[in-house]
Amino acid sequence: MKLLQNILVGFVVSFLGSLPLGYLNFVGLEIYSKLGMEFLVLFLLGIILVEAFVIYFTLIFANQLVNNKKLMKWIDVFGIFFLLIIGYSFYDHASESMEQESVLNQYIQYSAFLMGVVLNCFNFLQLPFWTAWNLYLVNERYIVTRGKLKFYYLFGTLLGIFFGMLTIIYVLNTLTAKISFLTNYLMPVIIPGFFFVLALIQTRKVYRKHFLSGEKELL
Repeated sequence: MKLLQNILVGFVVSFLGSLPLGYLNFVGLEIYSKLGMEFLVLFLLGIILVEAFVIYFTLIFANQLVNNKKLMKWIDVFGIFFLLIIGYSFYDHASESMEQESVLNQYIQYSAFLMGVVLNCFNFLQLPFWTAWNLYLVNERYIVTRGKLKFYYLFGTLLGIFFGMLTIIYVLNTLTAKISFLTNYLMPVIIPGFFFVLALIQTRKVYRKHFLSGEKELL
């Protein structure tokens, strides 16, 4: 019973966590639309390889990570600049002439799997995400991490990430193929704008979490 519960809880949390439009989903969309399902699967496998280490170690060291406020602060601050860089990269790529070689095609020679590994290594925002979730699930006893049971939870989370990203990428690709507005404005306007808004939200979060709370303590 605990085995199945760990798998199911891990799957649900990671599946729903993968649906919001993060930058990895948009890169996956471009890979799928230009190179096909085989390359997308390799890309997703690269992502979940890194994710496996992140989830496992945040599960083991969740309490220590949360208590290290200085580390969490720098992770959150880095997230602001990272979102802005990703948004600009989409805008810059979209501004190129259609006759020019795709930036994606220049990098795909290093394999889609490697792209997934490298890009997810820079996804530092997953650290606070998984630290918070793992702490909550353990404290509320939704999962049991003794012995080998934690590996069933890990298995469930990786399945959820894979199928969650696969679902959102397929839906986005279907929409852009059927709606010309999205095709014309997704890469140059909608996606960069989305990441700019995310950066603003992250800035507000960092200010309220790390700076506003400090000012209140001084008062």
